[in-house]
Amino acid sequence: MLIGGSLCSFPLFAQQIEHKISPSTGAVAKISIAGDKQDMNWLLETNGRQYPWIVDSHSWGLGYFSETVNGITHARTWKTPVGIAEDGTVTYMSGNIRIDVKRKLENGELKEEYIFTNRGTQNAYLSGIGIYTPFNDNYPDAMTCVNSRTDAHIWAGGNGAYVNAMRMGGKAPHLGLVLQEGTIDGYEVNERNYAAFSNFRGLFSLNPKDMRLKPGEQQKIAWVVFSHEGEEDFRNKVLAHGNVWVEAEKYVIEKGETAKVVLHSNKPLAKLYAQKNGVTVPVKQENGQWIIESKMEQPGDVRFDFYYDGGKNTHAQCLVISGEKELVNRRVNFIIDHQQMNDKSDPRYGAYMVYDNETDELFLNDRPTVSFHDRDEGAERLGMGVLLLKQYRLTRDKKIKESILRYYKFIREVLQDKDYTTWSTVDHKGRNRGYNYPWVANLYFEMYKAFGDKQYLTDGYETMQAMFRHFGYGFYAIDIPISIGLQTLKGAGMKKEYEDLKEDYLKIGDTYIKNSLNYPKHEVNFEQSIVAPSIMVLTQLYLETGMQKYLDEAKKQMPVLEAFGGRQPSFHLNEVGIRHWDGYWFGKYETWGDTFPHYWSTLTAAAYHYYSLCTGDKSYQKRAENIVRNNLCLFFEDGKASCAYMYPNKVNGVRTGFYDPFANDQDWALVYYLLVNGKK
Repeated sequence: MLIGGSLCSFPLFAQQIEHKISPSTGAVAKISIAGDKQDMNWLLETNGRQYPWIVDSHSWGLGYFSETVNGITHARTWKTPVGIAEDGTVTYMSGNIRIDVKRKLENGELKEEYIFTNRGTQNAYLSGIGIYTPFNDNYPDAMTCVNSRTDAHIWAGGNGAYVNAMRMGGKAPHLGLVLQEGTIDGYEVNERNYAAFSNFRGLFSLNPKDMRLKPGEQQKIAWVVFSHEGEEDFRNKVLAHGNVWVEAEKYVIEKGETAKVVLHSNKPLAKLYAQKNGVTVPVKQENGQWIIESKMEQPGDVRFDFYYDGGKNTHAQCLVISGEKELVNRRVNFIIDHQQMNDKSDPRYGAYMVYDNETDELFLNDRPTVSFHDRDEGAERLGMGVLLLKQYRLTRDKKIKESILRYYKFIREVLQDKDYTTWSTVDHKGRNRGYNYPWVANLYFEMYKAFGDKQYLTDGYETMQAMFRHFGYGFYAIDIPISIGLQTLKGAGMKKEYEDLKEDYLKIGDTYIKNSLNYPKHEVNFEQSIVAPSIMVLTQLYLETGMQKYLDEAKKQMPVLEAFGGRQPSFHLNEVGIRHWDGYWFGKYETWGDTFPHYWSTLTAAAYHYYSLCTGDKSYQKRAENIVRNNLCLFFEDGKASCAYMYPNKVNGVRTGFYDPFANDQDWALVYYLLVNGKK
């Protein structure tokens, strides 16, 4: 039975799992790793202290489901135990279903079983099952995050499910969870609300497969929680615990190419076979690997399923596209034909605008939304202009030239003041936003590379000077034009401007070195798109100056950036940095929750690309190419696009798993696709 009224603690040796049980719920209140100097709790506090709305009923190991008996469905939860046995087994009753939760520490790891038993006299169908796993994935401030928060990388891969919870600072020990029995088919994010803004990823629950239980019948979910030292150690421990590991050579593949998907196992697998979108395909076995090689014939999503050991199943998710060059070309033409304001009576004439794929028309930002500024005629929409300029330099297409010259006139004469103060809207009201300046400057430097007029260099230089006047040298802006700005000014013989801008950039770099991992808060307290731009600046400064201190600092910050990306076998997830608020701020459906992919994950790709150039480590270039290729899923064969894919099964109880209808700010992904692939 439960003893006393305080948490029961189970101490272990260094690098082994410790956990505490709540006496009121029988759930896990804390998971930590022995010997961790930070004594990090890998779980959200569920006593209302960390977030007032996260309370005891959300604790690890509690949950919910829908029970259907004789056609009548009831919503069920389990949150208060009806008994606790001497061996620690916690029993809950909800409707006709008994849930027995068994936990034991074995070899320094926490093993858990969730046994669902039908105690009724009729068949029961359990659907929408969720077991709370409240990983501590949120953003109070940089140093708290680096030391005491986790990037939770969830793979709901059927029988091959796992969670790799990386400490945000990238420094071991980390936490892992691997499924040992049962099926996890998805996950949900709950308790996302406006109070947390963009600094709280949410309350996670893992979704077991629906269950059909006859009277007296039971089904089990079992997993083990362990510590690990990093990505490779995590992978090895998944295999050592008897599960499998799936990976693909590439996750986005051109039509006509051959996909290669590999399943790894440390043990023999019985009766293994594979399917591609439900059709059986050949599998060959080599040294503990089961390999599918299949030619891709039609664009679209492709799911590769492995079946083994008497009905177990896991999979990989790939995407086939008609061609990478074709996709970019169609997108560029769609922007020109459909997303440029052509009404001369509108003050936004010449601007690139948000497009609504459901209504097939420009979104004029003329109705109330959660954020007028995230749907305006400036700001992130500048990515369309930068993309068109890069494509123009590759194609010299007159149609692109005509469009971009109109856009330049709009930016310089309408969106900016004479002194280059840069706004997001034509009325010059609202935010004077620091992020806008490097985006506009990038546009101008690209204009010079496209057309050779030094006025564009002056525009780029003066735009950056305006940024420094307004924001100084400590703002972690996205895509500060280090290399392109210095190289174009130097090449054009604008020596004074080159030296001045170089000095400004060195001040930025020195500020980043001084701050190091203590990143200042921006629009989000701590995020991948603060860390990646920092490394992009530091690596470009090293490339332009050869000063070792900048590369040394980039190396120091790199583990923080890497921790944001997981290795799950899906084009939605593989190496895609965690973001979870852009569907709300930028999307038509205004939905909180994980956006996989989100195009700013390509900032990680740019950082890896520059880092590879600095160090000669080609593995980072390969990873960069993987990230930008995975982001191509945001662009469709007809030239349309989506600002975010909402990945979880549900968010706040609402079904997700969709591409948002707004084509908004995602075209930066193609800008970085071209950069990473050498189209500079």
